[in-house]
Amino acid sequence: MLGKRKRVVLTIKDKLDIIKKLEEGISFKKLSVVYGIGESTVRDIKKNRERIINYANSSDPTSGVSKRKSMKSSTYEELDRVMIEWFNQQKTDGIPVSGTICAKQAKFFFDALGMEGDFNASSGWLTRFKQRHGIPKAAGKGTKLKGDETAAREFCGSFQEFVEKENLQPEQIYGADQTGLFWKCLPSRTLTLETDQSTSGCRSSRERIIIMCCANATGLHKLNLCVVGKAKKPRAFKGTDLSNLPVTYYSQKGAWIEQSVFRQWFEKYFVPQVQKHLKSKGFLEKAVLLLDFPPARPNEEMLSSDDGRIIVKYLPPNVTSLIQPMSQGVLATVKRYYRAGLLQKYMDEGIDPKIFWKNLTVLDAIYEVSRAWNMVKSSTITKAWKKLFPGNEENSGMNIDEGAILAANLATVLQNTEECEHVDIENIDQWFDSRSNDSSCQVLTDSESAEDQTKAAEQKPSSKSRKTELNPEKQISHKAALEWTENLLDYLEQQDDMLLSDKLVLRRLRTIIRKKQKIQNNKNH
Repeated sequence: MLGKRKRVVLTIKDKLDIIKKLEEGISFKKLSVVYGIGESTVRDIKKNRERIINYANSSDPTSGVSKRKSMKSSTYEELDRVMIEWFNQQKTDGIPVSGTICAKQAKFFFDALGMEGDFNASSGWLTRFKQRHGIPKAAGKGTKLKGDETAAREFCGSFQEFVEKENLQPEQIYGADQTGLFWKCLPSRTLTLETDQSTSGCRSSRERIIIMCCANATGLHKLNLCVVGKAKKPRAFKGTDLSNLPVTYYSQKGAWIEQSVFRQWFEKYFVPQVQKHLKSKGFLEKAVLLLDFPPARPNEEMLSSDDGRIIVKYLPPNVTSLIQPMSQGVLATVKRYYRAGLLQKYMDEGIDPKIFWKNLTVLDAIYEVSRAWNMVKSSTITKAWKKLFPGNEENSGMNIDEGAILAANLATVLQNTEECEHVDIENIDQWFDSRSNDSSCQVLTDSESAEDQTKAAEQKPSSKSRKTELNPEKQISHKAALEWTENLLDYLEQQDDMLLSDKLVLRRLRTIIRKKQKIQNNKNH
C-alpha cells in the first residue's frame, strides 16, 4: 500500500512553469508526477491561470517571485494595484524610492481613490506590500533603482550581431512600449477655484488609460497608438465606430496590457501595417519588434507572422531605463505634447474651468494624445535608438531646454488668463514631467453651485430651443451652432471613410464656437 504523499508547496515560479508546460500539451498526470503533487492540484493551477499570471506580472521581475509560494491579497486590493503600478513606473524611470516615499504615496492614493476604512501606511504595511510583490529590501531604503548595465551591454552586442546576420535595415527594426496616462488632470495651481485646494472643489485625478507607442528606428513609420481603457465602450464613445478612431482601442481590467490584448494587436494591426509599409518602401517584408514586458509575456515563438519573417525579441530584465528606445524620451515627449495641448485647448475655449473639465471626455483625450503622438518628430525617435545603434549620434528631439521653453510660454499665457493668475513656471514644468508623482495633478469634482449648473445647462440646449433655432430665417445662436457641430462630429465618427484631418477641423471649430459662446455670456452678465 502506498504511503501518504508528502505535502508539496509550489512557488509562483513553479506554477508558471506548469502553466507553460500545460500550454505545450504535457498531461496533468505527467506534471503531477514530476512536481510531486496531485492531478487535482495541477487542474486548480490551470483554473487559476489568469490570476497567477497577473500576480506574477505585478511583481518585481528580478527577485522575490521565484521563491514566493502564496498569493495572499491585500485588504485594499485596488490600492495595492495602483501602488505596484506606481512603483514599477518609478523603477522604470530610475527614480529613487524609499519606504517613507512609498508610505506617503500609499496614503495619497488611499485618499484619492476615496476608499473607506482606517488605513495606516505603517512599517508593517510596507513590509507586507514588499513581500506580496517580491520587492527587495534595498528598494525600500532610498537606493536608486538602476538598470543592469552589464546585461544592457551584452544585449546591445548580441542585437547588433542579429541585425547584421539578418541583414536588417533601420526601416525594418521596430520598438514598442507602454505607459499610463492620467488624461484628466491639471497642475495643482492651475485652473483651480479661488477656494482653498483642500476643499471638496478639487480632488486628485485617477482616470487613466494605457497608451503604447510603436515606431521603427527611422521614425518614419509610426503606427497608430494602441490605447487601453477599462470600459469596453465608454459613454463618450456613443455613436462612435471604434474602427474610425485615430487609435487602436482595447478594454481590459488589468493595469498593463495583457497577453491576449497584445497578441491581438500584434496579429491584427502590427504585422499587416508593417508588411504594407515595407512593401511600399521596396523592402523585403521582414522585420523585428523589440519589446520589454513582464515575465509572463507570450513566448517569442508565439509572436510572429504566418511566414515567420516578422518576429519579436525581448529585452532582458531591468534594462528598460537604459536601452528601451521608447523609454529614451519618446513616451515622455508624447506626454508633454498631450498636456501642453490640453492647456492650449482650455485657453482657446476660454470657458469656466469646471465646465471645461466636466466636458472633457476620454474621447477628447484619445484625439489629443493621438495629436501629441503625431507631433513627435522622426528625429526624436531616431535619437532614442542611439544606445542600440551607437553610430547614430544625431542630436535631435525634444530636450530639457525645449521643454522648459514650452512650459515658460504656457505659464506666461496662463498668468494672463482668468482664474489662473497664480500659476508659475515651476508648477507647469513639474506637471509636464511625466516621471513626477501625479499628486501634483487635480481635477474638479462634480460639486458645483446652482450658478455653475446653470452655465452647464447653457452648453447643452434643449430639444425645444433647438427646433426654434433651426429656423433659417432667424440668426443662428452659438448654442445651436455648437449642437450642430457636435452632431456632425458624432456623424463623422460613425462613418468609415472620413479622414482624421476632417474630424480635427471640426473639433477645432467646436473650440472656437465654445469660446465665442463664453464671450457672449460674459457680455450678457
